Amino acid sequence: MKSPFPGMDPYLEAHWGDVHATLVVYTRNQLNAQLPDDLRATVEEDVTIETDAGERTVYPDVQVAEQPDMPAGESRPAAVAVAEPHVVDRVVESRTHRWVQITDPGAAGRLITVIEFLSPANKMGTIGQAQYVRKQQELLMAGVNLVEIDLIRTGVSMVAISPERVPRRCRTPYLICITRGRCMNRSELYPVSLREPLPNIPIPLRPADRDVVLRLQPLLDDCYRDGRYHRLNYRDDPVPPLNPPDAPWADALLREKGFR
Repeated sequence: MKSPFPGMDPYLEAHWGDVHATLVVYTRNQLNAQLPDDLRATVEEDVTIETDAGERTVYPDVQVAEQPDMPAGESRPAAVAVAEPHVVDRVVESRTHRWVQITDPGAAGRLITVIEFLSPANKMGTIGQAQYVRKQQELLMAGVNLVEIDLIRTGVSMVAISPERVPRRCRTPYLICITRGRCMNRSELYPVSLREPLPNIPIPLRPADRDVVLRLQPLLDDCYRDGRYHRLNYRDDPVPPLNPPDAPWADALLREKGFR
């Protein structure tokens, strides 16, 4: 079953962890079917851990999670008397960041293009925003093509073009920004309306290569179907709520299609 919305479904934003992970994998698959034989798209991942002592990014092969609520003293030898501790909670938060990158394995794995599906972790909080801006600047300074796909309304705009420079016609609920490594002083913007299907967008490669095409709407349709999101509760407003005039339009659409 397809989403009742013609393009991005705003109700998916509340389930962005699952949707994001699926979009990344499906994007990798769609691109590898089109890339030149000597290039390869892969899914990459890192984990940012924030504690009282600061922030650290790790690149795990395997993640092992420990239950945080183990009773104090459970792991101590029973026959030895020990002092009872005063247990104080530490601030520990982890965020997993996934993206798609295209590399040239024959050129020592040279990084060609990075495709980012933005998440709330990139758009909210000073640490997450600073970390994303740092990565953004490093990629562009290295001449890497950067494709930023922002399909969530939470937080502030973090694409390579500052909000005040975005043309009025591009100030839509969602936005795509493509910055080519060989021309980092300008970006290509693709406005994404709630009322239209997601666009097909070019994915730049090496200067001598033709762009390949990423068809976003089929990716989202597959995510919706495979995640069984037809079971979503469309009777309530999405989180965050839609702004006028999209809210009454969405209400009329959902009523017309029998979701309300």
